[in-house]
Amino acid sequence: MTSQPLPPSPAPASSPARAALAQPRQASVQCMGPHGLHRMAYTEWGDPDNPRVLVCVHGLTRNGRDFDDLARALADDYRVVCPDVVGRGRSDWLQVKADYGFPVYVNDMVTLIARLDVEQLHWVGTSMGGIIGMLLASQPGTPITRLVLNDVGPVITSVSLQRIAQYVGRAPVFPTLEAAEAWIREVGASFGALTDAQWRHLTVHSVRPVDGGQGGLAMVYDPGLGDVFRAQPILEDIDLWPVYEAVRCPTLALRGAESDLLPADTLAAMAVRGPCARTVEFADVGHAPMLMDAAQIEVVRSFLREG
Repeated sequence: MTSQPLPPSPAPASSPARAALAQPRQASVQCMGPHGLHRMAYTEWGDPDNPRVLVCVHGLTRNGRDFDDLARALADDYRVVCPDVVGRGRSDWLQVKADYGFPVYVNDMVTLIARLDVEQLHWVGTSMGGIIGMLLASQPGTPITRLVLNDVGPVITSVSLQRIAQYVGRAPVFPTLEAAEAWIREVGASFGALTDAQWRHLTVHSVRPVDGGQGGLAMVYDPGLGDVFRAQPILEDIDLWPVYEAVRCPTLALRGAESDLLPADTLAAMAVRGPCARTVEFADVGHAPMLMDAAQIEVVRSFLREG
């Protein structure tokens, strides 16, 4: 596919209609995996008839509501779609836990794009969501014409994967929302200096009442993700350079300056290899920038508006 700019956004709606479009809408799409059908939920913002589509995909244990601030800021420009990758958020949990992996994730995104009925789109992916975007953008005929990789690249360090393995799927049952927030602040300390309101937002959309009316709150992802993640311990860095070098669309690579998942030398190499990404580092942030800060949002907005 020849990369072409996305069509211009429609003219802004009247004030009441515009306010309505700034609110999230919930939907889902049925996808096919190796062992049957499953439902993938997504949150959508902006004009559903806008041909300019932006897909935002979250990290390993997160969900699509992480992007609410970014989506709200871009809803005048885009139809913004934020899926919950299967096993997370409002999406189904897979019965066969070994199916959690990139072949299923990429296939689900292709199904979502078919549902959206667009030939081209822009993509923002944090961590795992960036890898999904890279894999899809590297394919011949890809619909992705502009790619943002948030704190992820073609080298995934074993140190970061071992750190993640220590907590994924091992969250306790929380007696209160306050207890859940305290835990999320602890495991998410590398997200940077978020406001109290932002931490509460992440918490509210990260937990659910425990099944069976037993009381308490649990994380909104399948604990089985942790079993899959730890089944084959990662002892060496993962090399995805062939995938990255097959990407041809304009690319923006973001890094938290204290990230342990995206090394600084990898970021530098991304600027001169493959799509020769534009690179930006955010100070005082590790893995991963949450794209809730106004300055971070503006970096993404400026890059996307060039396409």
